[in-house]
Amino acid sequence: MARNKVEICGVDTATLPVLKNEEMRKLFVQMQNGDLSAREELVNGNLRLVLSVIQRFNNRGEYVDDLFQVGCIGLMKSIDNFDLSQNVKFSTYAVPMIIGEIRRYLRDNNPIRVSRSLRDIAYKALQVKEKLISKHSREPTAEEIAKQLDVPMEDVVFALDAIQDPVSLFEPIYNDGGDPIYVMDQIGDEKNKDIQWIEEIALREAMTQLNDREKNILSMRFFQGKTQMEVAEEIGISQAQVSRLEKAAIKEMNKNIQS
Repeated sequence: MARNKVEICGVDTATLPVLKNEEMRKLFVQMQNGDLSAREELVNGNLRLVLSVIQRFNNRGEYVDDLFQVGCIGLMKSIDNFDLSQNVKFSTYAVPMIIGEIRRYLRDNNPIRVSRSLRDIAYKALQVKEKLISKHSREPTAEEIAKQLDVPMEDVVFALDAIQDPVSLFEPIYNDGGDPIYVMDQIGDEKNKDIQWIEEIALREAMTQLNDREKNILSMRFFQGKTQMEVAEEIGISQAQVSRLEKAAIKEMNKNIQS
């Protein structure tokens, strides 16, 4: 059976290794004792983690090779700064650092480009706005500005938004002498939380430690929504066996996630 070969930065992603938790800990100890080959093995053994992260940014129009290289920088920083004494899984520590590295790259290398027509509407809207403020001694609405310019109100809103200077999520907005409060601290996103996404990656990573039959059972039970009886009939074992295998697989995944 032919395997799917996808190359990123000259790396065949189909052949990337996956390190088990015990192997990771052993390599970290060796690296922290000065073994540079252990560091290289840790990098190569966690490239799949970088691939998981960059999938989140696929809709940005960036070259996958560029995102992969930037993600690898975040991975190497994570490896160099990981503290074995803390009871934290490496992927839980590394994923936010990889995300942060990619976000910095996108922020620094992707300036917002505003079209000439949109800029023209924006500048005219600002002139009209000043005149209306002088006339009525109040802030005009977007509808009033649009009426003066004889353009759709949506165009006025988009144009004025487009010429605003972008604000970094890491820009401090308050500091009382202690830890500063950043713009990102005031923004909520219920649909796309990093912690939920990190947990999903941890679950996928934990499933790689299971054997094929355990993976198949969990996939049918929790991703395809089948009952234990349906799973038992499909793979040719008893429902009791399915139940035992399912519980054992979940227990093993919990151990892998927490270790």
